[in-house]
Amino acid sequence: MTWFVNTLRAYPEISIFLALGIGYWVGGKSFKGFSLGAVTATLLVAIVIGILGVKISANVKSVFFLMFLFAVGYGVGPQFVRGIAKDGVPQAIFAVVMALLSLGAAVAAAMLAGYDLGSAAGLFAGSQTISASMGLATDAINRLGLPPDEAKVLLDGMPIAYAVTYIFGTVGSAIILAQIGPKLLGIDLPAACRDYEKMLGAGGGADGATEWHDFEVRAYSVAPNSPFIGRPIGEIEAGTHDGVRAFVERIRRNGKIMEVELDTRIEANDIVAIGGKRDQMILRLGPSGREVQDAELLDIPTEGVDIYITNKEVDDKPLDELARWPGARGVFLRKIKRGPTETVIPVLPKTKLYRGDVITVVGRTQDINAAARHIGYVDRPTTVTDVAFVSLAIFVGAMIGAVVINVSGIPLTISTAGGALIAGIVFGWFRAIHPTFGRIPEPTLWFMNSVGLNMFIAVVGISAGPGFVAGLQKLGISLFLWGIFATAVPLLIGMLLAKFVFRFHPALILGICAGARTTTAALGMVCEAAKSQVPGLGYTVTYAVGNTLLTIWGMVIIMILS
Repeated sequence: MTWFVNTLRAYPEISIFLALGIGYWVGGKSFKGFSLGAVTATLLVAIVIGILGVKISANVKSVFFLMFLFAVGYGVGPQFVRGIAKDGVPQAIFAVVMALLSLGAAVAAAMLAGYDLGSAAGLFAGSQTISASMGLATDAINRLGLPPDEAKVLLDGMPIAYAVTYIFGTVGSAIILAQIGPKLLGIDLPAACRDYEKMLGAGGGADGATEWHDFEVRAYSVAPNSPFIGRPIGEIEAGTHDGVRAFVERIRRNGKIMEVELDTRIEANDIVAIGGKRDQMILRLGPSGREVQDAELLDIPTEGVDIYITNKEVDDKPLDELARWPGARGVFLRKIKRGPTETVIPVLPKTKLYRGDVITVVGRTQDINAAARHIGYVDRPTTVTDVAFVSLAIFVGAMIGAVVINVSGIPLTISTAGGALIAGIVFGWFRAIHPTFGRIPEPTLWFMNSVGLNMFIAVVGISAGPGFVAGLQKLGISLFLWGIFATAVPLLIGMLLAKFVFRFHPALILGICAGARTTTAALGMVCEAAKSQVPGLGYTVTYAVGNTLLTIWGMVIIMILS
């Protein structure tokens, strides 16, 4: 044991990986649906390592925190800009109100309890489950010009307060929104979601919500008395109505396979390969159509890919309108993902697409390429990251954030961390419009988000380890109770405002509140209670705005209380 401790002290860099390894492993375990999560588990392990006397340079955490904040901004950029600039304005305003309530509750709790600046920042970060705010709070404390020993006491108190209040911040938020929320607001959540789905065009049978994204290719023989004989394919396909979409892909005529154009005419005894839903294909051919087995005819190159929506002509358009676009021929939609958390959006006729959405489509390769030219950019899997873009963007943002303006003797700055966050938002939004540069694959973005943050948290925990036990003894149970106050009050007030002041649809209220508080775990419980993905429609815009503001509040709470 002595050798182990001495090795960690001599080579402190390896202690970070020990904290990450155990933290991610423990954080991934759950008990009756509850999990500490990687951030809290890593923090607790790092504190234990810090108690052993391991010391880490503060520069290490700064590097990874800049990387993390840029990734956060890059992910929320498209939704953040859209939420402020367009139809998401009411939701964006609500997210601002919720962020102010969260800040106010934490400030009130800290002032009433008499906590110091570090404990107040930790209370805010834990109760609102926004660990990123501790980075900006750290910058703000370091800029106060306090003696090093005094500043260290404040900084060491921050992770203690975070660890104590985070548990209820996570579990309590989910319980309040998913279980207490519907009762408090008098909402029948499953029924409200069914009503909202009908507004989006669901209905007309058990598969009303799936008729827009099923796809298969079948071969049919055209009977001599078929009403489609002599008619061009374009005219037949134009008869699409009531959600029926089917397309002639190829034809076998007189034993030979031929590719088709829209003006190709159907002849008797043709064998046609048709893509679409099976029952809809029969409707297109009439009752006399006879399915046949023709492996060669059906050997059509198809693929399923993600398309990144960038065309402003597609923005804010419903699916039933887009389905009639010429570029949508032969392409079938399977999934819509929105926002940095890749929230799954219901695929219904009146569901709207927005720039920055990622849709999963299936069809012939040439049809998909044609569709992509109309709506966006094919986002085929890649492992290559535009490192030059990432590095220079962080550099530019941090340089701007490093500027300090003195107003009446008060130094004002967004800090290098705030600059990196803003740079991520700007460049993330810009890539949504021009996706030919700045590519960050999803696994890389996850690494920057998750590992970047946890590297920061590990260093914070190791540095705070020596004073953790004394700090916990000093603050005790009262800190946990004040954390409950700071978590619950903004959510309860926010839900009432969402229903009676903002008058959001009942199906969206809880998803909107979960997004404004950036609690993904709560969204999962809400969707489970609703038996629907509809609440996710309210999550993305508020998450983008809330995540940005709550992170910045880490600096603001220090400015207010100092």
